[in-house]
Amino acid sequence: MTKLITILIIVAALWGGWQLFVYWDKVKQEDEVAAKKKAQSEITSGEQLSGMPNSLESSYQAAKNKGGTAMKNWLKLNGRSVQDPRKAWIELEYCVAIAREDPAEARRTFAAVKSRLAPSSPVWPRVKQLEKTYE
Repeated sequence: MTKLITILIIVAALWGGWQLFVYWDKVKQEDEVAAKKKAQSEITSGEQLSGMPNSLESSYQAAKNKGGTAMKNWLKLNGRSVQDPRKAWIELEYCVAIAREDPAEARRTFAAVKSRLAPSSPVWPRVKQLEKTYE
């Protein structure tokens, strides 16, 4: 009788260990999927965003390379042709570009962008990243 009880305990322990392993594997896969989704949702550059016609891309890159004043002029000239979320990203880049030259303008532009965006926007993580600097 003790041999039967011993065998039942061993079988129960093996079955419990197997169930624990299956559960651990399931949780590990869910964590990996969540990490991949988070990595995909984070935007690292504005080129990935929609809202700007392709014809304006080269002129924007040229203005970006020239600095804050050129970006301001580009936004005045082409701002109406660009839509959010790309416009918000460009304005945040403008804030960073002029932060040393004109911090008041940078804060004003940042506040305008932040008030316009919703937390569900793909640009929102960038807003949160820059929030401590411009508020």
